[in-house]
Amino acid sequence: MPIPSLAALPIRRLTLRDLTACADLSEDRGWPREEHKWGLLLAAGKGYGIDDPHGGLVTACVVTEYGPYSEPDLGAIGMVLVAERHARQGIGRRLMSHVLSAMGTTPLTLHATPNGRPLYEELGFKLTGRAEMLQGRFTPGGPAPTVSTRAATAEDLATILRLDEEVLGTDRTHLITRLPAFADQLRVAEESGRIIGYAAAWPNMNTHVVGPLIARDTETAQALLTSLAAGTDRPLRTDVDVRHEELRAWGRERGLAPVGLNSVMTYGVPELPGDWSRRFAPLTVAAL
Repeated sequence: MPIPSLAALPIRRLTLRDLTACADLSEDRGWPREEHKWGLLLAAGKGYGIDDPHGGLVTACVVTEYGPYSEPDLGAIGMVLVAERHARQGIGRRLMSHVLSAMGTTPLTLHATPNGRPLYEELGFKLTGRAEMLQGRFTPGGPAPTVSTRAATAEDLATILRLDEEVLGTDRTHLITRLPAFADQLRVAEESGRIIGYAAAWPNMNTHVVGPLIARDTETAQALLTSLAAGTDRPLRTDVDVRHEELRAWGRERGLAPVGLNSVMTYGVPELPGDWSRRFAPLTVAAL
């Protein structure tokens, strides 16, 4: 039986059963396997992909929707990958066009690598910001943080959800309620018994990724990051909005070196909703 052309292969929804194939695809493109992250995204979001007749996946991506279940007010696209053997044949464009059609009028956002940005611009995405990836072994130093932090408890979850929606401008309940199981650490910052920020550290290969990082101000963000670093012996990684120059400079002083710069892009909306001044880092650049 002849093998159908790539253009004839159907795009289908991915599920958690496709986790290994998605991780294999990441590895094929020289990315870390990131099975822990793939598991979260496939459970909380909608995966799309094309099966390779020879086995594995030709391409894949995940869309995580936010807001009302039946009428999301924002979607985040991430993990857009095409197998090396099928690269530069228009497969990525076909998958992205399918996602844009499936999402209808829902505004979209994504973090684009330098290689991916030209395609997204051609599809109508606009540059709205940048995020700098910082990574390294955190070295404590300087004045001790004056903001109090502690491990989050089950009783804090409702307050965390309210704060998160206020700062992000959209409801992420289906994602944030997975943090206690997904992350190794979930901490809150307090002032006079009131939660003014929260952050998580979750395992990704040999690092702990810090995200989300939501905080009232830079000092609060520093206190949360310092407390998370104290709870791990792994290198830290986080993606900081470049507008938070003070936190980025402080992170570099503490051993977190810049290792990459992604473009934050939107489609159908001029900028992301919410309060960027309190949004220091996303849960992951593949979501929000």
